[in-house]
Amino acid sequence: MATSETPVAIIMGSRSDWPTMKLAADRLDQLGVGWKASVVSAHRTPQRLVQFATGAKGAGFKVVIAGAGGAAHLPGMVASMTELPVLGVPVQSKALKGLDSLLSIVQMPAGVPVATLAIGEAGAANAGLLAAQILGLADPALAGRLEDFRAAQTDSIAETVED
Repeated sequence: MATSETPVAIIMGSRSDWPTMKLAADRLDQLGVGWKASVVSAHRTPQRLVQFATGAKGAGFKVVIAGAGGAAHLPGMVASMTELPVLGVPVQSKALKGLDSLLSIVQMPAGVPVATLAIGEAGAANAGLLAAQILGLADPALAGRLEDFRAAQTDSIAETVED
């Protein structure tokens, strides 16, 4: 169950997705945002999917980050059953290198939005940042931490190409 300290749910279709999805958790940790991760497979645990999606808001979550590979139905199915913002992360697949996942997540019908991020690790990291930005709209302290994060990121980039 979520609390005000765990406003972000990170869900994934398989335990094998965790190395990718952990980057979302790492970004949230870096910004002091609580999260809870769990495996919710759209195809192998459909009842768990329904229970999670219909209960996420009542459990106290504010944002859902959903990572999935292959057919990648998880983000869209969750979005169809909750009013919470759902951030979809296409997990890189072996067969089509994540293009299948990307297309499955990004092609949602009008009226059932899923914010879709980049394929793989960059998408997961950015999902963590985007979740924090959404939460930062109502949390000035978090907004300040995001501002500091971005300033530090900018400062870390050298202007010259010399070693």
